[in-house]
Amino acid sequence: MPLDTSTYDLALLRVDGRRWNELRRLQGQIRTQAAADGSSYLEMGNTKVMCVVSGPSEDGGRRRGALAASASTAPGGSTAADIVVSIVVGGFSSVDRKKRGRGDKRIQELQATIAKALAANLHAHLYPRSTIGISLHVLSQDGSLLAALINAATLALVDAGVPMTDYLVACTAGSTSTHSAGDEGADPIIDLNTQEEQELPFLTLATLGATDKVAVLVCETRVQVSRLEGMMASAADGCKGVRNFLDRVVREKGNRMVKEGAIEKGASMAMDIDA
Repeated sequence: MPLDTSTYDLALLRVDGRRWNELRRLQGQIRTQAAADGSSYLEMGNTKVMCVVSGPSEDGGRRRGALAASASTAPGGSTAADIVVSIVVGGFSSVDRKKRGRGDKRIQELQATIAKALAANLHAHLYPRSTIGISLHVLSQDGSLLAALINAATLALVDAGVPMTDYLVACTAGSTSTHSAGDEGADPIIDLNTQEEQELPFLTLATLGATDKVAVLVCETRVQVSRLEGMMASAADGCKGVRNFLDRVVREKGNRMVKEGAIEKGASMAMDIDA
């Protein structure tokens, strides 16, 4: 059934009851798997992703290179750690139950995008000739898939203790009118669900921390240039909300670990957690 956006301007509410600048319900956890170097679980609405990080390690990445995308930011391409990303999409994750193999072009594009974005943010030069493996499992899809994958990977890398410049956070933004409608005054909306992504032009934008420095920008739909600036500004604002959520998840986990005695609260940690 086509998405009817004619009431968006009148009721100021979207099909799921949100306003144009509201994120969906966010829920996240880190250290969900004790055996992994780093792990996380993230829900953005009904989009649910699990991430496991292995490494940095000296072996294992080359064998998986044929099935995953990798990236490195070393000057010579060989002295920094390789960032190897693999994505597994469950056949039960979407309504059509379409099974995507590891050789699927869409999966390969997502892997390459995430690997390049993380390679530019992580301090991979501290781990020469090593591999950081990031395995992402999609459990449920309801829009903003790339954004959820990036956010889950960031949480898992923080849990693994891999140094990075800042949180790499992502959010989607769209327009309330299709490209064919030619409505120059269409309003932007953020954090689209599947129904909105199927009918409306949208983009995925990732920024570094609370800044507006763009690390990823993916737009695969037709949209008027005049709408693009508003969509990007809205997505950047949404990224700030996601960044605050991820930071809260990390700090709450750190506080719980201190209270449980899993780690000793030092002076520097006290300053960071209590800030």
